[in-house]
Amino acid sequence: MKGSYRITVSNAKVRYDFTIRRNITIIKGDSATGKTTLVEMIREYDESGEDSGVTLQCEKNCRVLAGKDWKLLLSAMHETIVFIDEENVFLPTKDFAEAVRESDNHYVIVTREGLPNLPYSVEEIYGIRESGKYASLKQVYNEFYRIYGRTDHKKRVKPECVIVEDSNAGYGFFASLGQKGGYPVISAGGKSNIFREILKNPGQNMLIIADGAAFGPEMDRVMKLIRQREGAVLYLPESFEWLILKSGVVTGHDLREILENPGKYIEGQEYFSWERFFTDLLMMLTKDTYLQYTKRKLNKSYLNKEISAKIAEQMEDIDL
Repeated sequence: MKGSYRITVSNAKVRYDFTIRRNITIIKGDSATGKTTLVEMIREYDESGEDSGVTLQCEKNCRVLAGKDWKLLLSAMHETIVFIDEENVFLPTKDFAEAVRESDNHYVIVTREGLPNLPYSVEEIYGIRESGKYASLKQVYNEFYRIYGRTDHKKRVKPECVIVEDSNAGYGFFASLGQKGGYPVISAGGKSNIFREILKNPGQNMLIIADGAAFGPEMDRVMKLIRQREGAVLYLPESFEWLILKSGVVTGHDLREILENPGKYIEGQEYFSWERFFTDLLMMLTKDTYLQYTKRKLNKSYLNKEISAKIAEQMEDIDL
């Protein structure tokens, strides 16, 4: 499935109106915030249609997945928006993550805990905002997508230490900038290790860079830690490859449109996470050119003074 889908669900008491934009959407929040009510209304409509007293509008089928027979039930769902409540024990399992990877569905998952086996975006973590009988989804981390950890976003960030998720091309790029800028750059070797590296390096003015397209499972614990560190900043572009594409150093047909509306072009079954799409797109656009990109090792052409400056300029309010 590609694209975004608006879902409107209502009964005599409450109405939900929201849009999902990626293959995995997370709904968080405490008890009694309406999360389970939403899933139950989807279930009631699926079982009884309009006789349930529920009205549902969406261009795709909406179903609820639950119980011990979830694998069998999921195998019959295609091009469907699948809702799952947090009570299901299969949610955090590798089996479920693999089933999501192989399916052509979109998923709306209610959970208060992080799901480390699923690469969901920080942009697709929502709480439920209620206004009278109407309810919609609000982004939990929307104000923090680019830079967060500071209260004054108008100040430029000058890091004394940089921690990056990447250990390959992205790390090579930022390590080169660190050598020129006189600050250490540390590779965490994966998003799940960032928390540990922050603990090991408690210095002031720390910049943490990770792929926002898949960093959702780590947000809660990393946010709690960063809020305890004055001067710590978390920067979450979609991915390092997205930064390169956005910088303008690479050109291609429809590239601007793709970057503005990626969901129209990204097939969820093919790309478990958007970061992989941007990697493939960059590799395709630079093939057999002096900027040919590989993720394993950075092409030194990207360290050219003019090119590296254009890439770094995409990191608003950060002075590298």
